Amino acid sequence: MDKPINQKAWFLVLPVLLLVAFSAVIPLMTVVNYSVQDTFGNNEFFWAGTAWFEEMLRSPRFHQALARNLIFSAIILVIQIPLGIVVALSMPRKGVGVSICLVLMALPLLIPWNVVGTIWQVFGRVDIGLLGHTLEALGIDYNYVRDPLDAWFTIIIMDVWHWTSLVALLCYAGLVSIPEAYYQAARIDGASRWAVFRYIQLPKMNRVLLIAVLLRFMDSFMIYTEPFVVTGGGPGNSTTVLSIDLVKLAVGQFDLGPAAAMSIIYFLIVLLLSWVFYTVMTNYERGGQ
Repeated sequence: MDKPINQKAWFLVLPVLLLVAFSAVIPLMTVVNYSVQDTFGNNEFFWAGTAWFEEMLRSPRFHQALARNLIFSAIILVIQIPLGIVVALSMPRKGVGVSICLVLMALPLLIPWNVVGTIWQVFGRVDIGLLGHTLEALGIDYNYVRDPLDAWFTIIIMDVWHWTSLVALLCYAGLVSIPEAYYQAARIDGASRWAVFRYIQLPKMNRVLLIAVLLRFMDSFMIYTEPFVVTGGGPGNSTTVLSIDLVKLAVGQFDLGPAAAMSIIYFLIVLLLSWVFYTVMTNYERGGQ
């Protein structure tokens, strides 16, 4: 006879569900309400249906910002995932150096996003910044305020500096979980360094790499504070990603209907792409097993 299932645990989860409903679902419903209405002020609203969604999906401004987001996220993943693996492989497994490395790797993650933007805004200035002044002394024409390529270079390097530690720490957690017996067997078989990485270390990092890719994709695709502080979306609109464009539309122009529609489309894109990443990588992991 099967034992009855204890449902009392749901009462412990109920406060969390209520908190999530209050902090996430209710604001989302408010945005949905604005996305299907129009207003001319005086708190009077008129039904607009799907007009704002159609306007956003046809807008070149939206498509350009989305393209910048996709390009930025792709560059970030291509750089940070391999770099994080290399850093994790280089970190010591025993001794005092472990604690020192872990503290140093965690330091960039502890800095608030707006402070990171301010640091690199000053760091990249030609007149007083170490990076800008050094590049100018080397004869390199660098100015992230004037040149779009320099602006992209700055925000990419800034994000790599800020978040590669997260990938490295996740990969390191996967590496330290590998039993020593695996390495002993590899040494007995005369396996090369590449073979150890390919058949022992990489399979053990699959799950943490899945988490790292999902976290870094979502963070990079929703980035706002750092590029806004450094470039403000400029020069021109060269670094205006969806989040910056959304704030300009909602706060700067006070177009609540289009801004609400854009935010919902933005949310659905993040949700869809994250699901695609998760599905592809989990299927790959199952196939590898």
